[in-house]
Amino acid sequence: MDLNQVILYAQLVNAAYAIPPDNTNNAAGQIVNVGAAGYQVVTSIFANDLATDMNPERGKSRVSIGLIFQAATAGDVVIAIRGTEGIQEWVHDAEFLLVTCPFLAGAGHTEDGFTAVYMSMTTTLDPTCPRVTQALPGLNFPRPVTSVAICGHSLGGALATLLALDVAANTPFKNPAVYTYASPRTGGPQFVATYNQVVPNTNRIAGRLDLVPKLPLPPLYDHVLGLYEVNSIQLGIPPKVLIRPDLACLHILTSYLYLLSRQVGGAILPLQPACVP
Repeated sequence: MDLNQVILYAQLVNAAYAIPPDNTNNAAGQIVNVGAAGYQVVTSIFANDLATDMNPERGKSRVSIGLIFQAATAGDVVIAIRGTEGIQEWVHDAEFLLVTCPFLAGAGHTEDGFTAVYMSMTTTLDPTCPRVTQALPGLNFPRPVTSVAICGHSLGGALATLLALDVAANTPFKNPAVYTYASPRTGGPQFVATYNQVVPNTNRIAGRLDLVPKLPLPPLYDHVLGLYEVNSIQLGIPPKVLIRPDLACLHILTSYLYLLSRQVGGAILPLQPACVP
């Protein structure tokens, strides 16, 4: 695994986070610079937000949830999907229900809330328009597509997992590279077995002390392959706490970027001030 590539894709997910959820203007045409690389936004991605037991009304709101990029001077396409504040409420929900995977026959079952958000994802505000997977081959890419990478954090990691299987099974882009950060389990054992066969190029980055990747619980749910674990405790005598041991601090993407950049060497990406131990 190339950790510099892992960090680059996480920074593109951060660009999706930088757009407020209620900003439903399409960001097409914007340029995002990550290090020495430039990426042009081809389209925004919109979806119904994550409904929870604590806030079911949230699921009726259309929000900006991701961006589809193409490298400014190459054919590489990156689909970046952010998480949601609702994941904190989802963690406290008592029920994690399974539904039949709606886009691939025989692919088992997926978590109902994540699946509902996924099935609402479009490249326009109109929820009746074709879903992202259906629209992807016809998007107006500036250059011929040479590769597709799909990345997401938290809820966005679960959505990226669903999208990757859908893209690999149902579009001409048969071998997407997948990078997820702090993703919860997305489906049951049959879904995972199908996913691992169809989408082998997966990198699943999870914090050892982050609660969200540990949910929902097995045996009804399982994780896809590709685990790369990061640790907010530096082992030694005595051990050193690198991140404040708080649910939010251990989960947010900036904390993952901090831990990953420490492993690469060179400039260390900063923690949120409230997460400095």
